[in-house]
Amino acid sequence: MPGPFSSRRGVALYALVCLSLGVALAAVIVMAADAHWGNALLFALPLTLVYAVAAGFSAFYLCRAYPLSGRPPLAIAAVMSAAALVAGLLWQALAQFWNGLSLLTELRWAGIALTPALSALLFGLGVLLYALALALHYLALEFMRATAAEQGEMQSQLAAQEAQLRMLRTQIDPHFLFNSLNSISALTSANPAGAREMTVQLASFYRRSLGMEAHKKVPLGEEMQLIRHFVAIEQVRFGARLQVEEALDEAAAACLVPPMLIQPLVENAVKHGVCKMTEGGTIRIAARRAGSILRISVLNPVDADLPAARPGGIGLDNVRQRLAGAYGHEASIHWARRGASFGVDIAMPAQTSED
Repeated sequence: MPGPFSSRRGVALYALVCLSLGVALAAVIVMAADAHWGNALLFALPLTLVYAVAAGFSAFYLCRAYPLSGRPPLAIAAVMSAAALVAGLLWQALAQFWNGLSLLTELRWAGIALTPALSALLFGLGVLLYALALALHYLALEFMRATAAEQGEMQSQLAAQEAQLRMLRTQIDPHFLFNSLNSISALTSANPAGAREMTVQLASFYRRSLGMEAHKKVPLGEEMQLIRHFVAIEQVRFGARLQVEEALDEAAAACLVPPMLIQPLVENAVKHGVCKMTEGGTIRIAARRAGSILRISVLNPVDADLPAARPGGIGLDNVRQRLAGAYGHEASIHWARRGASFGVDIAMPAQTSED
């Protein structure tokens, strides 16, 4: 049912207000017509309840038919004024009918002396109550319209955010594939068996990677399995020069992260760190949960004799944008070169469910 009758709570509240108005009207009748309380209540309560229900439905549909933003203000004012006057006249006529019906019972406690002054008072009250119902329904409809618009805007923002995150996510795949194909090409003549093994590992990597496409977030433990596939691909090329150490606690492994969030950091560590060092090096990946915060770090050695590379890059910038899109100001990423090592530190909300 529309308006105030759309829920049980609304019906109960509306009935309570109507009963209160009926009691107030009975008090006015007692004072104005010198009637007994029983007569005044028997006259006022049914009359007020019937009028309140009829006025509630009428005002609701009238407000929907004449929205504030869809009709000229003067036309709305004219229609609403005419409706209020008609409602006042109908209530006055209903009051006379109900009072006359009560007087026919010839019971001492039924009926009141309905004077012209009291009839005029009922007419005025009917007009005012209908105008009040119109105002309340306009407020309710505008609130509902504003809420719907806000929800629509929020859904649009979420859709745009999801599209941006999907675009950033897909940016990683061709970047990684390009580097992997270059590696396979380099191995084709020097180490054909290694090139074949790398191709198989690459297929396994993409099979697992594509399985993550349906998820907005995956457990960090699952992300680490993907990284191990990536490391296996690179170890075909680097052999013992590339080593990886992991330090993940169980609480951190269960936390959710955007898919392919850590892999670009490890790829950067290989490309800009281990790859440029003759003796190779060890990449250290650590993650721990500290209350509501998940902290992840990736540390790799760099050649201290080489000049520092420009800050950022495709991988780091992609991770930064994805964190900002998924968590806003709740997540952060910092990277810095410290002597013969380069470290990336991520702090983000520790979530175990996508809700």
